[in-house]
Amino acid sequence: MDQHLIAIDLDGTTLNNQSKLTAETVNTLRAAAKDGHIVSIITGRPYRIAQHIYDQIGIQTPMVNFNGALTHIPHQNWDKEYEIELTKELALDLLAHREELGIDTITVESKEHFWANQATKDVPEFLPNHLKPSQLLSERNLSDNPIAMTIEYQPDSKEKIIRAVNDKYGDFVEPRVWGGPYNILELIHRGTHKESGMFYIAKQYGIDRTHIIAFGDEKNDQEMIAAAGRGVAMNNAIPEIKAIADDVTPIDNEHNGLAEYLRDYLKLA
Repeated sequence: MDQHLIAIDLDGTTLNNQSKLTAETVNTLRAAAKDGHIVSIITGRPYRIAQHIYDQIGIQTPMVNFNGALTHIPHQNWDKEYEIELTKELALDLLAHREELGIDTITVESKEHFWANQATKDVPEFLPNHLKPSQLLSERNLSDNPIAMTIEYQPDSKEKIIRAVNDKYGDFVEPRVWGGPYNILELIHRGTHKESGMFYIAKQYGIDRTHIIAFGDEKNDQEMIAAAGRGVAMNNAIPEIKAIADDVTPIDNEHNGLAEYLRDYLKLA
């Protein structure tokens, strides 16, 4: 079978509802890699909370973090690595106007570092629940241009924050609202979505669009699912993703739906 790029979202797709990999999923992805396919994690997660999953699968192929703003091969100096950055000015501006905008927690991330104005227990794993003094967001501590920013806001503040960001930084910043029960906005560079990382990886390996198979379940997978040669929505995906997908897995993420689908589709041993 021709070499495929297998682009996999993590939460709600490759991971079960406990945010864990099952042995069946790991074995299937390893079998696909052994058969010569390129298995790439393409996630909204920062690298700091995706690296352990990459290591557990045991692949050595490129990974995309921050919904397309960072593409790299973990643990390697890859000369094709890229980051699409925001500016320190944006982070410090929002910090200064935090109260009037109704912002609770601002988390600012680069590839290796993160800073926040406070620790929070609201979104475990995703937002820092513990900060070292050097990670407190301030002009002095903020050493890198951020790749992404996560804003936890007060329930009725969303439109106000989006308006403020768009008015001043709209030419290069794109605010995106998280799905699910959270009052969270993510800021990344305008026009940066998962499919840009997916196509970049495909280009490095000379893989045609028709041989890209992508799996996802949520709003931030939309561009990737629509652009892939074969966009596959998880059985548990939101209706908008199922509507644009080429196929839907018969089984959900809680019952190894991705592994099952890949085994059948690629005829893995």
